[in-house]
Amino acid sequence: MTEELSALSDDSLKGCIEALLLVSVDPLPATTVSRILGITPGEAVSALADLSAEYQDANRGFQLRQVAGGWRLATHPAYHDQVEALVASWDTRKLSQAALETLAVIAYHQPVSREGIRAVRGVNSDGVVASLMDKGLVREAGRERDRGHAVLYGTTQAFLERFGLASIKGLPPLEDFAPDEASRQFILERLSGRPAMVPLDDEDELEDAEKDEPSESLFSALLDPEDQEDDDE
Repeated sequence: MTEELSALSDDSLKGCIEALLLVSVDPLPATTVSRILGITPGEAVSALADLSAEYQDANRGFQLRQVAGGWRLATHPAYHDQVEALVASWDTRKLSQAALETLAVIAYHQPVSREGIRAVRGVNSDGVVASLMDKGLVREAGRERDRGHAVLYGTTQAFLERFGLASIKGLPPLEDFAPDEASRQFILERLSGRPAMVPLDDEDELEDAEKDEPSESLFSALLDPEDQEDDDE
């Protein structure tokens, strides 16, 4: 054990291990704990086992389990129903029709500028893009080399995680992604470079349609209904 850690009490040592567990994405091996804290592998295993027993005895809302060659914090099975209710509330949150369409354009045409998004959708989407950035689904991905160095937008790691994708290459066919058939056809025509008409008679009808309830699609489980955008600003 290092000189610094040798002076720590058992509780302080366990506190260090808890901090490592909280920031570790993968199961935390005892050997990693040993290396980082400068203790022997046996001491690391003993401290982890003691923590696990303490959590169990105290009937905490979480447990420390051995998983895939390491240790990981997990919710206690006794509170499964409550956790499930919370997760279910996430799954019912929705994006507006305007946000769904804008996110589809960015996902399939990234990196793309706001002007590029406007060219596809036919309306100003600056407000929707800003909202998607606030929600962590869209990011600034660079700037164009010409035409005023416009900001280019792309999707984020959080976007991939939300939709269970390993990479952008794993995007499903557009028909599974676009909020409706009219949007799918419109986006396909725009991205292929063919002329396309806005799939509604005029801009007022387009704005009215974007206020409708979102359709069930790949995007149908994101944000609370009251958090939906009401317009395209």
